[in-house]
Amino acid sequence: MIRVRSKIVLLVAPEIVGVKVLPNNKVFKHISATLSIFPSIHEIKPNLLILDYDYLINDIEKILRRLSTNPSYKNIKICCYKNKWHSKIDPFLKTLGVDHIFYAEDMKEEPVRKNIFESMSGMLDVPVLNLLAKPAH
Repeated sequence: MIRVRSKIVLLVAPEIVGVKVLPNNKVFKHISATLSIFPSIHEIKPNLLILDYDYLINDIEKILRRLSTNPSYKNIKICCYKNKWHSKIDPFLKTLGVDHIFYAEDMKEEPVRKNIFESMSGMLDVPVLNLLAKPAH
């Protein structure tokens, strides 16, 4: 699960998956058409742009080059979502201006962590816990 902490976020993906919108997000816009990326950027002026690499695989280089060469886009942080790590593509995306890359394994829900007493109660039987709970004289 990705928790986005930016005031204005633009997500370019076929559908919203694994992005948790936090209460401090003032504007969260999702688009799926590649032709509406730059009009949407001019409309909402996002602080963060999240791109789905697998969806934009044919156009991602052109989009990133346009974002990196235009000085009016310099304050936009760019994140990219990919299914898995690739030794040649990921460094190339970083050189094109991607600030952070999320992978499919980042989208999984984090397990709920238990404290030590909850963990021990799962291991011990109830009669043993009752004996431990009785005061010793």
